[in-house]
Amino acid sequence: MVFIGNIHQMLTIGNLNIPNFPLLLAPMEDVSDPPFRVVCKENGADIMYTEFISSEALIRDAAPSVAKLDIFEMERPIGIQIFGHDIDSMRAAVEITEKVQPDIIDINYGCPVKKVTCKGAGAGILQDIPKMVKMTDEMVKATDLPVTVKTRLGWDDRTKYIVEVAERLQDVGIQAIAIHGRTRRQMYKGEADWTLIGQIKDNPRMRIPVFGNGDVDSPQKALRMRQQYGVDGIMIGRAAIGYPWIFNEIKHYFATGELRPLPSIDERIVVFRKHLDFSIKWKGLRRGLLEMRRHYSNYFKGIPHVKPFRYRLVTCDSYDGVLAIVDELRAHALTYISSEPTYAA
Repeated sequence: MVFIGNIHQMLTIGNLNIPNFPLLLAPMEDVSDPPFRVVCKENGADIMYTEFISSEALIRDAAPSVAKLDIFEMERPIGIQIFGHDIDSMRAAVEITEKVQPDIIDINYGCPVKKVTCKGAGAGILQDIPKMVKMTDEMVKATDLPVTVKTRLGWDDRTKYIVEVAERLQDVGIQAIAIHGRTRRQMYKGEADWTLIGQIKDNPRMRIPVFGNGDVDSPQKALRMRQQYGVDGIMIGRAAIGYPWIFNEIKHYFATGELRPLPSIDERIVVFRKHLDFSIKWKGLRRGLLEMRRHYSNYFKGIPHVKPFRYRLVTCDSYDGVLAIVDELRAHALTYISSEPTYAA
């Protein structure tokens, strides 16, 4: 049976009112930039997060990291996510971040990448829970904005202390927690385990919103996670890359029990063009084209015999050339579609 929530009910993160059972766009390095965030927002994402930003780079005023502080009114509510290993640097980064007036400051305790964890940052801090709690406490005290946390179940299977950790982080003042259902050792392999996320939500001492993250790639799976684990919302990452429609598809399924029709080739191209144009406007022509390449595959996934077009797109280095290939791709796709799309998303 489909869960149909009260659409008028609101959730709070600190003093921020957000829709009941929000869908959050996960912070993803080299993906969750303003152009991507905007198309996700327009297609149903409720809360946005920036790419994670190094505290050390921010306090050194490094241009690439400072650029990641760019946020736009259309994206709100939005959280800026920062990471680091040094408590003083993280506290200073909070003060810098606060100046651009995000709605939320989010702490990255989940990045599993070795160059981050080897310094004790990201998921690396899961090996030192007392430091994790102290750092969080200092960051909460440094700002009047709501502070939230994104983390994992633990460093490995022997250190899944997340139920206790979530409680301790709440006690020092965080206003929400998002948990990826894997350990750091798993990276992104295997199936995400939401069991402990459910236990956190069931903990009678937990008062703050608990968001689940990991492997939600369809409306049916989103509903199952909601019903089985009782989370307050779902954070979606990889399933949204090149497919921002996932957010509204989930909302439609929750409300009606029916799957929305897949986006037509023309709908795909409209969103793709908006994403591409904003990418070039924000980053410049060369970088904008280059960094759009990671999105091409999913924008046109499922179209029969798309591989040659995809190869041409990822090797094309001109704006007009990309648009010409997409026009050809549209004509190609329409030969397989009479009216509504029938290819898989």
